[in-house]
Amino acid sequence: MRAPTDTHARARSLRGRLSLPELLLWVRLRKRSPGRPRFRRQHPVGPYILDFYCSEARLCVEVDGASHSMGDRPQRDIARDSWLSSQGIKVMRYAASSVLEDPEEVVEWILRLASPPQSSDPEVR
Repeated sequence: MRAPTDTHARARSLRGRLSLPELLLWVRLRKRSPGRPRFRRQHPVGPYILDFYCSEARLCVEVDGASHSMGDRPQRDIARDSWLSSQGIKVMRYAASSVLEDPEEVVEWILRLASPPQSSDPEVR
């Protein structure tokens, strides 16, 4: 789904202001090599901006700081995830503290989720 123009402009602005946990993930996810899933950062989809998005896997990765547990934020996140799911996009949320603690482990999980399943049978196509 195409995002409104103002959402695109906001996403462009956010790309220059990544939080530390987002930056730690981005420097690892942006690496390109054959067979490795490609990610976009601060990617607009409909009315939302996704922290990271892999279009091949239709996977959204969100980094949630402490504010995601305050006020009406949990309900807004549920509504957002529901809308993204209705668009065929799977949402994975990681606590910012987990990313800060071990960004390599988080990236390993993300890449596993975004990679196509490997067939152990060479005859299967």
